[in-house]
Amino acid sequence: MDELIQKGKQASEAAKTLAQLSTNKKNGALMQAAKLIIEKADYILSENQKDLNNANTNNVKGSLVDRLRLNSQRLESIAEGLEQVARLDDPIGETLSMKKRPNGLQIGQIRVPLGVIGIIYEARPNVTADAFALCLKTGNAVILRGGKEAIHSNMAIVKVIQDALSKEDIPTDAIQLVENTGRESAVAMMKLNEYLDVLIPRGGAGLIKTVVENSRVPVLETGIGNCHTFIDESANLEKAQKIAVNAKTHRPGVCNAMESLLIHEAVAEKILPPLCQELKSLNVEIRGDQKVCDLVPFSNNATPEDWGTEYLDLILSIKVVSSLDEAISHISTYGTGHSEAIVTENYSAAQRFLHEVDAAAVYVNASTRFTDGFEFGFGAEIGISTQKLHARGPMGLRELTSTKYIIYGDGQIRP
Repeated sequence: MDELIQKGKQASEAAKTLAQLSTNKKNGALMQAAKLIIEKADYILSENQKDLNNANTNNVKGSLVDRLRLNSQRLESIAEGLEQVARLDDPIGETLSMKKRPNGLQIGQIRVPLGVIGIIYEARPNVTADAFALCLKTGNAVILRGGKEAIHSNMAIVKVIQDALSKEDIPTDAIQLVENTGRESAVAMMKLNEYLDVLIPRGGAGLIKTVVENSRVPVLETGIGNCHTFIDESANLEKAQKIAVNAKTHRPGVCNAMESLLIHEAVAEKILPPLCQELKSLNVEIRGDQKVCDLVPFSNNATPEDWGTEYLDLILSIKVVSSLDEAISHISTYGTGHSEAIVTENYSAAQRFLHEVDAAAVYVNASTRFTDGFEFGFGAEIGISTQKLHARGPMGLRELTSTKYIIYGDGQIRP
């Protein structure tokens, strides 16, 4: 696509300037963008309403509409995220090591920008601002290709951000949005290896799989979240119920929401009826094994597919297990390496869970909903990686950098 090639050229030129910006210059632009997000709130929300109207017309399910919806509180959170990134240390130029060799050479390693980052994402307009903040702070240009569901919201946010960049005399091509939301634009981005240094997919399993399998550009893979909570036999049941309800219902359409609940058989009779009653009152559909169905009359029988499904909806699979070993084994079989939690008052059980469960984030006595760059103190995130090379977990500033070696000599030649 000619549009993508042109944007790639513009981003490459912008990246040269961005890599040389001072920390103060970048921070000034971030603070200006935060200010304009609030000042232009009415404009952004009016454009977002167009997307919401289209979603309602097309019968988009509620959990996805929630991901799409902006309001004053969410815009304030976006602005706060921009400000928080401005307050974080700038990783660019950070010296990671400096050693003197026997021949007198001093060899060091420093952090540098990746260059031009491409992001393909779905109906999450907040990603637009988050991506800009992290990319600008790390001296990277970014090309965004959002989903059609959020096109008006994304265009509005990008326009406001570009206005902020212009006020700070920074190239507006530092952030560009692909306005063609057809499949062909996504395919074209996957082939834009001449200009893109890395491509990041953010969305459902289908999108991520397609990008990983078809991209010519190196991919930083974000993962799906079939997240579990295990309520151990020693758990404080009042605490466990609050954690489970929050993990499932706080925002069911996001990747760190709990999709499957495991309960030790020793406490199943005590906690399942009140917990499931509260979940039912919050419109959660329960799909359980036979023991769950016996204890909770309004639950439905879970199928084998339910244990491995990321619902992104008000649906929860529940299984009663006989031990910590069975819980860990179940998570090992069906988990996606995203976020897993145990609720327990037993120190040994907590430590075993932390050490044996293989995931990007493992919790003791807390909701999986905290797996988030903002909550982790990164200001924002570019995505949550479930792979193990380069980055794992919420990806913040340092995950958007590369390194280079710098060598100081005094006339040395290799013998």
